[in-house]
Amino acid sequence: MEKIIRETPNSFDLPRRIKRLADLAHNLWWVWNPEVARMFKEIDPILWEDLNHNPIVFLRKVERPVFDALIKDRYFLEKYDRHVREFDHYMTQNNTWYSQTYPRLQNEQIAYLSFEFGLHESLMVYAGGLGVLSGDHLKEASDLGLPLVAVGFLYTFGYFSQHITEDGWQEARNVQLNFDDLPLVALLDENHEPIKISLDLPGRRIFARLYELNVGRVKLILMHTNIPENNPHDRQLTDRLYISDLELRISQEMLLGIGGVRALEKLGYNPTIYHMNEGHSAFLALERIRNLISKGSSFSEAESKVRQTNIFTTHTPVPAGNDEFPIWLIEKYFSNYWPELGMNRDEFLSIAKVPQTWGGEAFSMPVLALRLSDFKNGVSELHGEVSRKMWSHLWPDRDLKDVPISYITNGIHTGTWLARRMAILFTRYLGADWLERMDDPELWEQIENIPDEELWRVRRHLKRKLVAYMVTRARKQWISTTVHPVQTVASGVLLDPYALTIGFARRFATYKRANLLFRDYDRLLKMVTNEKKPVQIIFAGKAHPADEPAKLLIQEVYRAVKDARNAGRLVFLDDYDMNMARYLVQGVDVWLNTPRRPREASGTSGQKAALNGTLNISVLDGWWAEGYNGLNGWAIGDDTEYDDPSKQDEADAMSLYDTLENEIIPLYYTMRSADGLPSDWLARVKENIKTLAPQFSMRRMVKEYMTKLYEPAIYNVVGEAEPGPDIA
Repeated sequence: MEKIIRETPNSFDLPRRIKRLADLAHNLWWVWNPEVARMFKEIDPILWEDLNHNPIVFLRKVERPVFDALIKDRYFLEKYDRHVREFDHYMTQNNTWYSQTYPRLQNEQIAYLSFEFGLHESLMVYAGGLGVLSGDHLKEASDLGLPLVAVGFLYTFGYFSQHITEDGWQEARNVQLNFDDLPLVALLDENHEPIKISLDLPGRRIFARLYELNVGRVKLILMHTNIPENNPHDRQLTDRLYISDLELRISQEMLLGIGGVRALEKLGYNPTIYHMNEGHSAFLALERIRNLISKGSSFSEAESKVRQTNIFTTHTPVPAGNDEFPIWLIEKYFSNYWPELGMNRDEFLSIAKVPQTWGGEAFSMPVLALRLSDFKNGVSELHGEVSRKMWSHLWPDRDLKDVPISYITNGIHTGTWLARRMAILFTRYLGADWLERMDDPELWEQIENIPDEELWRVRRHLKRKLVAYMVTRARKQWISTTVHPVQTVASGVLLDPYALTIGFARRFATYKRANLLFRDYDRLLKMVTNEKKPVQIIFAGKAHPADEPAKLLIQEVYRAVKDARNAGRLVFLDDYDMNMARYLVQGVDVWLNTPRRPREASGTSGQKAALNGTLNISVLDGWWAEGYNGLNGWAIGDDTEYDDPSKQDEADAMSLYDTLENEIIPLYYTMRSADGLPSDWLARVKENIKTLAPQFSMRRMVKEYMTKLYEPAIYNVVGEAEPGPDIA
């Protein structure tokens, strides 16, 4: 292996006494340690907010006299020293969950490939839920000590910035990332030249430069093609997420799968197993087979070895959401590749050829992943059932229940999504080590020991923070003079920090039915304008720039929000990102989710809300079908699925209205104890936290991946398994 030089640019003018602020800024460990983020913020609160919580740019822009004053501030220095010690201990400790549970497997490696990683709002290489899940997966893998290395793309343009016009139409504005402003590690060879990998595409060779990002103990390798070695067309391959152009898309997926394997090899990694997060990286299975054949294996031997060590997670319960490429495109891009597998055209295509509904045939990426992976899973129990039904034709000789697709329900990374005040409350009543035990249901029984008064005080504080955040955003919009005054009102400037507040924030896709609340608009208006028991509803979310029906949905919601009859009780926040998501899931009282069952594979936003004491009202789809117990939130309808979408919408809307009018609003406003606390509401909040926090934690999820998928895949290589933990 060639020598690798890791170069971390450091243009900070830091005094020696606090020089290790640079180390903290260059590792995303600080993202899920809120006290460290708070330390950065205390240096210059206004600048920290203006720079979107980016410590790299922040440390560069803070003026030297401010730093000079800090080294004379003993309170700041105490915090700084403590956080540096915590960071050093975290990075060097060798008694992690993984090392204690799997001492024989210390030298094995897990590769994890994904199209997007949502790690922090200042690193816009994610679009939505899939990316945030990937980012949370890396963080928890770091916390548990898993020997995991990840691969993805470093995009030229972050996922678009959203602007809503006065008429409610979404405009997508590309924002070019400045790599000097990101905590990237440049990977150089012994001649100080950038390390690159190459890939042959029709008629030319493309190159991708490799960067590294430190996510705690985990390394994330990022590939980027906008470099001089490539022609202008190929430089676009890593321009942006989810390119619609088919030739660019297949080139992207070849780069992620085939290039991802080559990147790991180039950097000296030798993964024992590979985890494909969605089908975008499925070409990696072909590259792994090609590598083994080049070393003397037959195709059948190579295919068997690769299949036994591949894990594939599907997130898409809708056939149209799975990537397929026309046969002519596969022929164009792989005609020089399949001979290296010892295959002819028909043999190659047969691996993943499927009929298309409009006639003809296509090459399916999820079918490729399913056929070349022994370990396959959906992301909730219901989604596992849907996936087995969707792909049962691949196993025609098996009963539906025996189709080899399991499930592991998604979870969330607690440190990333839990409000700081709630974390303090949990530490006080659950114990200082509660984060290490957070997947233990017995631990959460102690939630009952939290006094109602303290819990209610924190919940009100978080709602005030949310309202203050929205007012600040509205004020900035007003100052910019780029929006109509009515749009400023629609941004939440009139919200009451003590009224019952409902949140709906997610990717705008038609099946998520953001307009379900407006099915009987007059009935909704009576609820939101009730002077004695007002309800206010906050909407946020982006539609894919190419999804016209979803953009029309945003327009419908936005026009309702602007309607003066709702008296400012309906709000739409544009440019939804991870920062806004934290305010929303932590600050609203109720989290609303209205997918058309069974289209929601899992969903995780409601899990983040539940962790913070926000109650869910949702269709019994995805994770909520497992989480709802009748006392920890509310269900919209039941598990009935109508063939007629309009009939389904009508039934679900009526259930939603009835539940709001007869249960949620009265419970919030009228059932008060002698001391003025909503004791019955808080009892439901406690039940919500107690039952959902451990079950839907990323700690539980990653442990399940390890014990149910990673461990058996590794032992397909290293031999007999050692006893693992019982996490059932």
